[in-house]
Amino acid sequence: MAHMPGLTTHILDLTHGKPAEHVKVQLFKFDPATSRWRCLAKTVTNKDGRTDAPLLSAEKIDSGLYQLVFSIGDYFCSQGANLPDPPFWGEVPVRFNISDPAAGYHIPLLISPWGYQTYRGS
Repeated sequence: MAHMPGLTTHILDLTHGKPAEHVKVQLFKFDPATSRWRCLAKTVTNKDGRTDAPLLSAEKIDSGLYQLVFSIGDYFCSQGANLPDPPFWGEVPVRFNISDPAAGYHIPLLISPWGYQTYRGS
């Protein structure tokens, strides 16, 4: 799939070897003036483990500190995973800085009930 402009993500379930569908994803931006996180978007991944649209369009990105929060505990519970209560990883927060608003940003997340990995994709 071609990379969409703006800020995008996708999630791959390493335990089941497939895209992670129906994962709740929230996007926040840190406001240094108030020292608070402001929620910019809430969505759910589709059958490809991606969001249907960019979390932020290219026109709405500006520089700053952002955070994606992925609700993987709920996802693995829905998949019937044998997890403790509460799950070891309920939510995965991923913080990153945007320094060049004109560049495209893609944040993949690889997940299992016991670990995760992320990187700046293309």
